Amino acid sequence: MIEGVSKRILGLLVGFIVGIIETLGYPGVCMLMAIESAAIPLPSEVIMPFSGYLVYQGVFTLHGAAFWGATGCVLGSLLAYAIAAWGGRPLVERYGRYVFLSRRDLDLADRLFQRHGSPIIFFSRLMPVVRTFISLPAGLARMPLLPFVVFTFLGSYPFCWLLAYFGYRMGQHWSELEGRFRYLHVAILALMVAGAAWWIRRHLLAERLAARETAGP
Repeated sequence: MIEGVSKRILGLLVGFIVGIIETLGYPGVCMLMAIESAAIPLPSEVIMPFSGYLVYQGVFTLHGAAFWGATGCVLGSLLAYAIAAWGGRPLVERYGRYVFLSRRDLDLADRLFQRHGSPIIFFSRLMPVVRTFISLPAGLARMPLLPFVVFTFLGSYPFCWLLAYFGYRMGQHWSELEGRFRYLHVAILALMVAGAAWWIRRHLLAERLAARETAGP
C-alpha cells in the first residue's frame, strides 16, 4: 500500500514538473526553479535531473539547462528578498512558519551575514534546504542588490549544472535503470519524507523553546 501511495504522489509531482518543462522548454525550467527559490516546496532534485535527461535526448544543452535553472533561482530569490525587505522581520517571522522557517533560523542567518558578509549567499546556494530560504535574511539585512544577484547566480549555476549532469548521465543508462525505478522512487519518497519530518520537528522544537524563553522563569 505504501508503495502504491508513493507511486501516486511522485507520479503527480513528476508529471507536473515534466509537463511544464516539456510544454515550455527552458522557460519552464526557469519558472519551476523560480518557484522553488521563492521558498515554495518544489524539489529542484526533480526539476534539474529531468532537464538533464532532455540534454541526453538532444532537446536541451547542459549549459542551457543550468543557465535557465540558475536564472530561475535569481528571479525566485528576488521575490523572497523583496518580501523580506518590504515586510521586515515581523512579517517573515509571522509567515515563515508556513515554510518551516523559525526564529532560530533567522538568527543563524543573521550571524552568518555578520561573520561572512555577502559571500555567504554564494555558498548557501550549494546547500539543499538552506538555499531555499537564504534570500529572506538577505532581504532583512538589505544586502546590496547587485552582489545579491551575482552571488545567487554564481552559486546556483553549479548546483543546477551538477543536477542536470546527473540526469544526463542517468539518461545514458536509462534502460539499465528502468527495471529498478520502482525501488528507486520508494527510496526517493522515503528520503523526502524523512527530510520533511526532520525539518518540521526542528521547527516545532525551536518554536517551543522560543515560547519558553519569552514566558521567562
